[in-house]
Amino acid sequence: MNAATGLSLAGVAAALAILWANLRPWWKGGRDPKALIPYGAGWLLGSLATVCVGGALGWGAAGIAGLLSKGGDTAVGSLVGTGAAALASRRMGTLTPTGGIVVCLVLVAVLLLFKASGKQDKRRIVGGIITGAVLGFLPGIAAQLGFLPDAANALGAWGESLGNKGAA
Repeated sequence: MNAATGLSLAGVAAALAILWANLRPWWKGGRDPKALIPYGAGWLLGSLATVCVGGALGWGAAGIAGLLSKGGDTAVGSLVGTGAAALASRRMGTLTPTGGIVVCLVLVAVLLLFKASGKQDKRRIVGGIITGAVLGFLPGIAAQLGFLPDAANALGAWGESLGNKGAA
């Protein structure tokens, strides 16, 4: 994250509330894995956006984390009178140019899913983006999700190899 944007415990709590609001109905319902696709697609895009340093997706992820943190700090401060509790932040890794292409393809897939979705699934996609963007900056979660940029980079390298050589 950039120096102007901070991550706070209240922002993380708000992201966890959004996560809970999306998972609880699924858990109470039929637990159909397909029902998680809208939220999961948004979450994947939000998480991958945290490693898009210098790009619009990275700027957007940092902005979402900053807005949720500031809003959460204001809400908690107003409700209970305490100050902000800042948290450390970190990125999952780095993207190669070919990994960046994969992230762009994920963006296109999520946009197409969003366009084809109903009102409730659109909300789930947006909730997933918000949750992925905020939680993706937490050092512990970023460490666990370090495979995501690596997977995007590997998939992009495979595609480049396929395009250049005709075989993987």
